[in-house]
Amino acid sequence: MTMEEPPAVPLDPYAATLARKWMAATVVLRDAAGQVLLVDPTYKPLFELPGGAVEGNEPPRTAARREVLEELGLDRPVGRLLGVDWVPPRPGWPDGMILVYDGDVLTGEEIAAIRLPPQELAGWVFATPDQLAALLPERLARRVIACLSALEAGTVASLEDGHPAP
Repeated sequence: MTMEEPPAVPLDPYAATLARKWMAATVVLRDAAGQVLLVDPTYKPLFELPGGAVEGNEPPRTAARREVLEELGLDRPVGRLLGVDWVPPRPGWPDGMILVYDGDVLTGEEIAAIRLPPQELAGWVFATPDQLAALLPERLARRVIACLSALEAGTVASLEDGHPAP
């Protein structure tokens, strides 16, 4: 589902001086009770939202839909943007941007159809907003709570490391 690579052309001299950031797209999927679907990566100690890296020349919304298909086996459109979070650099990683999209409410049939890639995900769970802090890394819990508030308010959360941007 990614776009074709454009022909190799040298970067514009100014463009070559710009900083490089990684980008990820994640999705907030909910059940009828408003609980958030979290996935349990095999390679991390805590849960995550479904999603992952945006590939080269891939629109972030397309990446979000692709990741839901790859991680959950569900091919469904994603909704509006709920949040944008700048993630500061850490050892071995540059800073990055995470875009969070509304995945809407899953039907009972969709929940029953969830299929995980066992090499990547050990399981999944629905969590109430009160449970997020115990299940997610701290910055991700802040991000999800902010995006749930943005969903309710009809706004977009502008975040820096999971905190509201000044």
